[in-house]
Amino acid sequence: QVQLVESGGGLVQAGGSLRLSCAASGRTASNSAMGWFRQAPGKEREFVAAISWSGGLTYYADSVKGRFTISRDNAKNTAYLQMNSLKPEDTAAYYCAATLLRSGSPLMRAITYNYWGQGTQVTVSS
Repeated sequence: QVQLVESGGGLVQAGGSLRLSCAASGRTASNSAMGWFRQAPGKEREFVAAISWSGGLTYYADSVKGRFTISRDNAKNTAYLQMNSLKPEDTAAYYCAATLLRSGSPLMRAITYNYWGQGTQVTVSS
């Protein structure tokens, strides 16, 4: 079992930055790949970014490439999502997820993930 707790969401103006954190706990947390997904009202949950269990591989949605950076600190069992140059269309609830799959393109699919956090709201004003 892996428990995930997100933090760092909030209200920011367009062009601003936020850093989301996802603290993981549980026996297999350090062996899990991590991902970030988001869901806006009335829309389906969509992939944002993912990072392999070692941190050596990262994956991004085209819509956030060059603006968002995913990272992890395995000593702290924490994953991060640094979000720069935020746009109003980035407004959504952001969810952290974990999977025992260690790397690979399936990390870009929500169905791959076994564990989910409760979500943190990000609102970008224009």
